[in-house]
Amino acid sequence: MDLIALFGLMIGIGAVIAGNIAEGGTTAHLVQAAAAIIVFGGTFGATVLSFPFKDLITAFVSLKVVFFSRKIDFEKSIEDILDLLVIARKRGLLALQEELDRIDDPFLKRGITYVIDGISPGIIKESLQQEIYAYEEVIRRSARVYDSAGGYAPTIGIIGAILGLIHVLKNVVDPSKIGIGIATAFVATIYGVGSANLIFIPIAKRIINKLEDEILLMELMVEGILGIEAGMNPYFLRTKLESFLRERQKERI
Repeated sequence: MDLIALFGLMIGIGAVIAGNIAEGGTTAHLVQAAAAIIVFGGTFGATVLSFPFKDLITAFVSLKVVFFSRKIDFEKSIEDILDLLVIARKRGLLALQEELDRIDDPFLKRGITYVIDGISPGIIKESLQQEIYAYEEVIRRSARVYDSAGGYAPTIGIIGAILGLIHVLKNVVDPSKIGIGIATAFVATIYGVGSANLIFIPIAKRIINKLEDEILLMELMVEGILGIEAGMNPYFLRTKLESFLRERQKERI
C-alpha cells in the first residue's frame, strides 16, 4: 500500500474536521444525509453521463494505482536489462527463451519475446511504442473521470445549499431555527468543495504522476530491448540508459 497517498488523504480530511472542532463545532454538524445524497449522488450521476461505461470501470480499477501501485525501481530495471544483454552476448538471443519465466514485468517480457522471434528493430520499437501510447491513453481517460467529478462536485454542492435554503425559507414558522437551517444547508457546499479538492482532483493528479513514472520505465525498457537486439556493449548500454533516464527526468522537472 502507498502509505503516502493514504496519509495525504487522512491529513486533508482530518484538517477540515479538526478546524471545525477548533472553531467550536462538532463532527455531528458535518454529517448531513440529505446533503451527502445530493452532492455525491449528483456528482456520480453527472460523471456517469459524461463518460462511457468502460472508462468508469477503468477509473474504478485505477484506484489501485493510487493506493496499491508497484514501486518503480529504475536502477533495478537497468540491471535486469543488462543481465539479459550479457546472456544474449554470451549464448545468443535464443538463450533468452530460458529467462522469460524469470522476467516479472510483462512489458519487458513481451519485448524480449519479440527479440527472440527475430522481429526487426523498427517493428519492435513501433509495436512497443504503440502499446505505450494505448496504455497512456486509457489511464489518462480514467484520470479525467476523477478530474471531471472534481469539477461537478462544487457546483452540485451549491445546488444542495440552495435546495436547503429553499426548504428553510418555506418553513419560517419558528424564526429561531432559521440560523440552524441555513448552517445545515451549507454543509452541502462543504461536501462539494471538500470532496473536489481533497479527494477527486488529488486522485486524478496522483494517477497522472504514477502514469508518468510508468511511461518513463516503459520507454527505458524499449531502449534496453533495442540494445539487447543490437548486441550492444553492456557498458555502453548502461551509459545510454542512465543518460536517457536523467534527460527524461530533467524534462519532467
